[in-house]
Amino acid sequence: MKLFHGWLSSASRRVRLCLAEKALPYEGIPIDMSKQEHHAPEFLAMNPNGVVPALLIGPGRSLYESSTICEYLDELHPLPPLRPSDPYERAVMRNFVRWTDEKSLPNLLILNWSIALQPGASQWSDVQLQEKLARIPTAERREAWSRIARQPYTEEEKAAALDKLLQLVDKMEQMLAASTWLVGDRYSLADIAAVPFIARIDELAPRALSADLHPRVQAWWAAVRQRPAFAEARFDRFDDALRARQRESAAGA
Repeated sequence: MKLFHGWLSSASRRVRLCLAEKALPYEGIPIDMSKQEHHAPEFLAMNPNGVVPALLIGPGRSLYESSTICEYLDELHPLPPLRPSDPYERAVMRNFVRWTDEKSLPNLLILNWSIALQPGASQWSDVQLQEKLARIPTAERREAWSRIARQPYTEEEKAAALDKLLQLVDKMEQMLAASTWLVGDRYSLADIAAVPFIARIDELAPRALSADLHPRVQAWWAAVRQRPAFAEARFDRFDDALRARQRESAAGA
């Protein structure tokens, strides 16, 4: 298998965590979003949505959407199980994963793209911008790239995005009242879905994960980080990764 992914992409991190939990070998191929490598024809042939990750599982056979990839991997390699055995709990798991995709991800993109992609996109000429937008297959992502290139998100918008992102922590605190893990009595794809967002919240607003505000989430986060797969999936700090990328760019200039 070949995983085309971004090191800082929450969806890519989700799939890397799943692969690590399953101890599955794969070839990781980093995609540089700042260079729009995920909009190249070769990548779009694997993922027509033009977003990371994409998992190539054989000639002409690829999967996209991180939740779909993770469920595929759990079906193909059922041990250790990453989905609840109870049908109702599996449905709850899927609803939670969908909630993170619909409620958390859009707000995280505002915060991450403002730091990682806006400085470069703002330097594009009008002609370059139109050329790049023409390669993006979805209207939603064309709008996002247009915003960071010409109308960067304001401090008020970023503060509002962070407030909305923190709703995840409140939701998880309630879910964890019944168990150590989010759905059922064992670690599952629901937990894997949440990890990339909590990792970023730990950098942006660590107070939200304190014992006095969200003690259950704090204990959950400590347990997650003790799992060997967490280290293997490589959750570099966002700011550290950006500085490393800037050093690499400067060295290559």
